Amino acid sequence: MPVVTVAAIHKAFGAHVVVRSADLTIATGERVGMVGKNGAGKTTLARIVAGVDTADSGTVTRRRGATVRYLSQVPRFDGDPTATEAVAQGLGAWTHALERHAELSERLARGDGEQDALLGEQAAAADEVERLGGFEQSHRIASMLDHLGVRRTDARISTLSGGEQRRVALATILVARPDLAVLDEPTNHLDADTVEWLEQYLVNEHPGAVLLVTHDRYLLDRVAQRTVEVAGGEAHAYAGGYEMYLEQKAERLAHAARTEANRQNFLRRELEWLRRQPKARTTKQKARVERAEAALSVQGPKTDRAPSFELSVSRAGKTILELRDVEVRMREQRLVNGLTLFLTAGERVGVLGPNGSGKTTLLRTLLGEIEPAAGSVVLGQNTRVAYFDQGRSGLEDDKSVFENVVGDQSRIEIAGEVVEPRSFMERFGLDSGKQRQPVASLSGGERARVALARLLRQSANLVILDEPTNDLDVETLAAVEGMLIDSGVTAVVVTHDRYFLDRVATSILAFEGDGKVVHYPGNYTTFRRLREEANRDKKAPAEAEAKAERRRPTSKKKGLSHTEAKELDGIMEVIEAAEARVVELSEALSDPNTYAAGGGDAARLTAELDAARVEVERLTARWEELETKRDQ
Repeated sequence: MPVVTVAAIHKAFGAHVVVRSADLTIATGERVGMVGKNGAGKTTLARIVAGVDTADSGTVTRRRGATVRYLSQVPRFDGDPTATEAVAQGLGAWTHALERHAELSERLARGDGEQDALLGEQAAAADEVERLGGFEQSHRIASMLDHLGVRRTDARISTLSGGEQRRVALATILVARPDLAVLDEPTNHLDADTVEWLEQYLVNEHPGAVLLVTHDRYLLDRVAQRTVEVAGGEAHAYAGGYEMYLEQKAERLAHAARTEANRQNFLRRELEWLRRQPKARTTKQKARVERAEAALSVQGPKTDRAPSFELSVSRAGKTILELRDVEVRMREQRLVNGLTLFLTAGERVGVLGPNGSGKTTLLRTLLGEIEPAAGSVVLGQNTRVAYFDQGRSGLEDDKSVFENVVGDQSRIEIAGEVVEPRSFMERFGLDSGKQRQPVASLSGGERARVALARLLRQSANLVILDEPTNDLDVETLAAVEGMLIDSGVTAVVVTHDRYFLDRVATSILAFEGDGKVVHYPGNYTTFRRLREEANRDKKAPAEAEAKAERRRPTSKKKGLSHTEAKELDGIMEVIEAAEARVVELSEALSDPNTYAAGGGDAARLTAELDAARVEVERLTARWEELETKRDQ
């Protein structure tokens, strides 16, 4: 049964029609990806599906009682809660039930009010908490924030970075487990390892349907069961993830091209026939004319030209960049320790690491904005650098798009070709109307394209890119990838986009914690394989030792019988279970409900607790005895 169906949706902003006649159905538990060019209407349609915005016309039908949550690219929070409180707020009824239970427990502890009545209310509140997810929800909140890389869980939202706020907002939705989660660019501000965790969570653990608006092509391939492309105001559905979408779209376009070719051939024949005929026509001839006019009135398929970028690469020396035993610190924290790296012409290094590990700080060190704490960073004699920063900070919001890119120049020269400025900007999807707008009015994707246009105006032989894939559509990403590969430019790229790294990177620089930065040859897939092999090699000696240790109890030299050796192997699990029982009984005796109805439960639990403690002592003594006997 569909969780939501939208039909014949139309949405315009003033005279600008964004969505026209769009249809989309999402089944219960279905995972749907959504792609399309920047400005095609993806976010608009997603917000209508989520119920955040309304359509000008058309119908939106949601299953009765279905819960829908929306992750905005710019999240909003009620007040200024801590990260943990913000996620709990997303649970709504559960939070109220938990607060009610805590309030009643405090009143019972103070002896405030009629005890029997309070005990009854407390029991009802506890039942409600359990119905809405249980007391372990607090653990789920902490676990979700940890998985998404939010470490400052007690910090106020206002003190968190934009990326941290996005991760808190994502945690809020995932913990709530809605019937439909509409996620608009969920991988922005996530590192590659966290994106891989998110893939596994959405496929294996999230119970509801998902609508993913994303440029992350590997995420689409591994999560989406169906991919919807928003183009020309309509939504075209394709089975499967990104790769299948590309194959099916190519088939659809080829079919449309054949149909158009047949129409053109028919028109050519009919026009030739019309030219040969006398002006006075029979009824049959008039019918043939009408068929020709009908064919002529049909709109041919619109084919948007895929973007294609060029970069003016200046002549470079043999060595582009040298890092010798570089140490980078931020305040008292050592981010990079002893990094040595030599970049030559044409190398493209992808930089990977957890959020906050120091990737951007390393880039700023390469640019000379930060002095290394030790070691040296040396640019080649002819090295010219172009920088694309994560915040697009070089843009002047109060100036127009045209002024930001072109300034007062009358011409632009790219790769030896003189280009008319407005034509150059149209390559980036910035039409004449958009060129007149102030940068402050642009979306994230449009700002990224303006920053990209500024970058490609420069002549450089080393480009340093900090999260260039954020906010760009997949067609623009493919064009950037092609430009980096075809131009032969040397590049250092910080990105979480694994598909991008697989296409572009010739090596990977990986932040592995405690200042350790390792240089791996090859692209992202090669890096993953090499890292997994290295981890296996590290584990192998420990696992071999553990296996040998497990075999030792069976040796006659150690004095343990086969039965005793098996007992020793499993006794720690038994001790842990006994200790857990002690904790469980202690918590039960701390619950005011235990002392209701005459206190009979309390007496029984006290006796059980005493016995459980004795059992822990007995098991511990037995463990020590077996360990001593084994080592004899």
